[in-house]
Amino acid sequence: MELVGKVNELEIEIDEMEKTIESHCLKLLLQQQPVASDLRIISTALKMITDMERIGDNAEDIAEIARFMVNQKFIKDLVHIPQMAEATISMVTRSVDAFVNKDRKLAEEVCAYDDIVDNLFQVVKKELIEKIQENTENGEQAIDLLMIAKYFERIGDHAENIAEWVIFSITGEHKPK
Repeated sequence: MELVGKVNELEIEIDEMEKTIESHCLKLLLQQQPVASDLRIISTALKMITDMERIGDNAEDIAEIARFMVNQKFIKDLVHIPQMAEATISMVTRSVDAFVNKDRKLAEEVCAYDDIVDNLFQVVKKELIEKIQENTENGEQAIDLLMIAKYFERIGDHAENIAEWVIFSITGEHKPK
């Protein structure tokens, strides 16, 4: 329960940081008239803060669901959801590191890693569908666990977005879809 409160506090802090960074970026744009490479960095920062804010929202959503599950006996061993959590934490950290260090290779690794998180989500979804088919009383918890897994999958997508913006800030080119 203490962790849920901490997540809520951090989400408020992230929202405030988003506003501050956005304000600084806009001041730079208006007052400095940046050249192309600097403009890419500023626009990347603006895009990144949106994804970071959404990551905070997703983390808050996970914490909210987890708060209600604390004392429940789980319908299955939680193997893949913790793996998703570890992977997405790593992706977020590494995407920010790639921005700070202007490391294209690291950003590309983050983009590639998103496939692992997407595959883990599919595994979790399949397992939870099986649990519901075994016993419909598992349905509510299965849906809660699926929502948590989906939020982690979205966090991975946002980390990939950040990494793609890092690549843009370095190369000036958007990743082909």
